[in-house]
Amino acid sequence: MLEEINTANAPGAVGPFSQAIKVGNVLFVSGQLPIDPATGEFNSDDAIAQAEQCLKNLAAIAAAAGTTLASTVKTTVLLTDLGQFTEINKVYAGFFAKPYPARACYEVKALPKGAKVEIEAVIALG
Repeated sequence: MLEEINTANAPGAVGPFSQAIKVGNVLFVSGQLPIDPATGEFNSDDAIAQAEQCLKNLAAIAAAAGTTLASTVKTTVLLTDLGQFTEINKVYAGFFAKPYPARACYEVKALPKGAKVEIEAVIALG
């Protein structure tokens, strides 16, 4: 059975999708843009700051599902400039500990609303 997870501590969906869906003991978190939920706007134009906001949003959704980012199994990071990869890795490492989640990272031509970073996650529950 599918259960929608929603929290006001992360930005609402900008399209016909949920912040996250819980299926059994797995939480699938939609790609998070660097939107500050308090303002509804990007937190910064800087890719590193944007990555931090994306991860804060993921953490808020995980908390709403009763877990933390420590249970993250896999992430996908989308960047509009892979030249920022090393600096974004430093921010990313501040949100996860060993064993780190599996991860894919891609450079993409564009992201919704002109974001420079988007991050999605699959998180184990229970």
